[in-house]
Amino acid sequence: MIKKKFRICKNVSFQEIITNKDNFIKSDEFILYFKKNDLNHIRVGISVYSKVKNAVLRNKIKRQVRSILSKVLDYTKSIDIIIIVREKFIKNKYQQNFNFIKKKISELL
Repeated sequence: MIKKKFRICKNVSFQEIITNKDNFIKSDEFILYFKKNDLNHIRVGISVYSKVKNAVLRNKIKRQVRSILSKVLDYTKSIDIIIIVREKFIKNKYQQNFNFIKKKISELL
């Protein structure tokens, strides 16, 4: 579980990070936006495309991504990360998604 101080919850904060179009990694499974912050720790925001109509499934995906991130992240880095999950992420197995996110986050950090 990711503690509250490590989460980005407000829409304004999401938009600040997403509007910086230079810093992102795009794949079929997700889009990862990132930006340096002035804090001494990492912050993470998770969003699932609204094309996934079922709220129960969207929340399940968010829980899976939080679980993956809690195992992968280095909380001492000063960076904000937004992960927008796409439809293909749902079709993959958990282990595939874990390996893919781990690889992309390690490249980023």
